[in-house]
Amino acid sequence: MTHGLQKTLQIIPDAPGIYLYYNVDKELIYVGKATSLKHRVKSYFIGKRTSRPIEQMIHEVTHINTIQTDSVLEAVILEANYIKQFLPKYNVDGKDNKSWNYIVITKDQYPRIETFRHHQMKLLSPTEQRKRFAYMFGPYPGLNTKATLKLLRQLFGYSTCTPDATRPCIYYQMQQCLGVCTGEISATEYRRQVIMPLVAFLKGGKKRVIATFERRMKKAAKEKEYEGAARLRDQIARLQRIHDVAILNKSFFTNHSEIGNQKSEIFRVEGYDISNLGATGKVGSMVVAEYGEMKKNEYRKFKIKTV
Repeated sequence: MTHGLQKTLQIIPDAPGIYLYYNVDKELIYVGKATSLKHRVKSYFIGKRTSRPIEQMIHEVTHINTIQTDSVLEAVILEANYIKQFLPKYNVDGKDNKSWNYIVITKDQYPRIETFRHHQMKLLSPTEQRKRFAYMFGPYPGLNTKATLKLLRQLFGYSTCTPDATRPCIYYQMQQCLGVCTGEISATEYRRQVIMPLVAFLKGGKKRVIATFERRMKKAAKEKEYEGAARLRDQIARLQRIHDVAILNKSFFTNHSEIGNQKSEIFRVEGYDISNLGATGKVGSMVVAEYGEMKKNEYRKFKIKTV
């Protein structure tokens, strides 16, 4: 390891973001995401490496750059944008692209948000893709798409219900739908208030989205549209403190398995809690997460007889 790389490793932040590896020709050869840039990048250079592709890549690295993000979700988005733009060779050649996922926005009157796996997308010709999709984002390697869509709904309130339905959807009652189901919002306004901010966010423009919402909030308050102003205020607050632990899956816990299909990974986490009422009623409980997803069918309760 060169002296320059050693100095770089000492100043990498302990924060979510992406890391970028460059070779001697200043070519981007790999980009990855991490919940902790400091620990992930150091793990490449410290300890034993059993994967030949990793060894080969590390020997080529002459410069490291990192980009810190406010949240894991933004790291996922940024990684995908870099992979799509630069096609780093150790991402493209070494990746098992079966784990790649895409988020698409359809061309429906009220656009729908959908996810596709790589093999599903390959079944659609470029012509079919252009016909069906207004926007396509990705690839997102190993993304927990179900949890991600849930988070995006909480942030932007996109709709999955049928326009002019006979009754409000459950998300409308939870204030996560602007009323597509009840006809309270037009297709034009739905695009303006929901789809375009979501598109900007998935392009990496969170700050721009927040600035737009702040202008709209002030305008709504000035025009005494207090309900709309309050909704925008809450939306801004959610964007500023995204809680996205649920989208973590094996791509965040794997020890470089994204390169060369190495299999060393942490996939299961168990948590235990012990409770009691004085000297009696001693019980224990266990919760389980696998690849960042809670597995409720694995939860257990225990009666403690002795300590």
